[in-house]
Amino acid sequence: MTNDECAHELLNFKNRMIAERRSPYTIKQYSFFAKMFTDFISKPAKNCDARDIESFKLFLATKKHYSKNSQYLAIKAVKHMFVELGYEVPKNLEAPRRSKKVPVYLNKNEVELLLKFAINDISCYAIVNTFLYSGMRVSELCSLRTDDMDLESGTVRITGGKGDKERIVLIPKEVSDILSEYIFWKAEHGRISEYFFVSAKGGKYHPSTVEKMVREAAAKSGISRHVTPHTLRHTFATTILKNGGDIRFIQRMLGHSSIGTTEIYTHIDDETMRDMYSRFRPRFETSKKAVENSTFS
Repeated sequence: MTNDECAHELLNFKNRMIAERRSPYTIKQYSFFAKMFTDFISKPAKNCDARDIESFKLFLATKKHYSKNSQYLAIKAVKHMFVELGYEVPKNLEAPRRSKKVPVYLNKNEVELLLKFAINDISCYAIVNTFLYSGMRVSELCSLRTDDMDLESGTVRITGGKGDKERIVLIPKEVSDILSEYIFWKAEHGRISEYFFVSAKGGKYHPSTVEKMVREAAAKSGISRHVTPHTLRHTFATTILKNGGDIRFIQRMLGHSSIGTTEIYTHIDDETMRDMYSRFRPRFETSKKAVENSTFS
């Protein structure tokens, strides 16, 4: 009976997420961790106690060897299940704080290398430019429909964003021109679809296909580091900030619900730090001659 109760609980949780129009990735991830939790405690979540929570946390850290980020996601998923199913959330169902890592992004030379290689493939070139100039997520790019694109005004409507939030992002004329060329190329090759970016099979791209496309383009262009669509999203945000862009503007373009999420981009890399120090460092009247004539002991 316990197994049936657990299965019913997990199915109910999944259906509630579907009803909320959570992204397929979130549903899959949260369902995975919720099942891991009920399998571990061997009973329905509604019957667990504080000791079960502590044991599960220890299991994640010592048996699964999860990083703090993975522990955070697992506990967040379990906590969300309690909330969705109307259960009282145990007071100790709190995840460890995640470390704030400096986002990985490309510098100007690396971006130019990537674009120089990607130009040999119009699909890759159009996709890479869209990432670099809009900062959209890979799932958002794959879900773009032709009706979402207004190339004349340089606006793109994002309807499949995280949390199912709709927003508008902007692209410059040079990218609109590239996307216009891509439209003509699609027509010539019979790639007709409701989706803007169309795969060789004539349907929407899967995120993993786009990730592979970006990764291979970066590797062949000579960039040594691992490059993903999210790297290009980081590159967009970091570049805007370095050019003097406001953090609130970046938040809106990226579709972050919290300014705290956007603040990871307020880091300063070594090159920028040295440049800023050279420009803004203190400048006192401390001359070499004064030092030579001093009576330092």
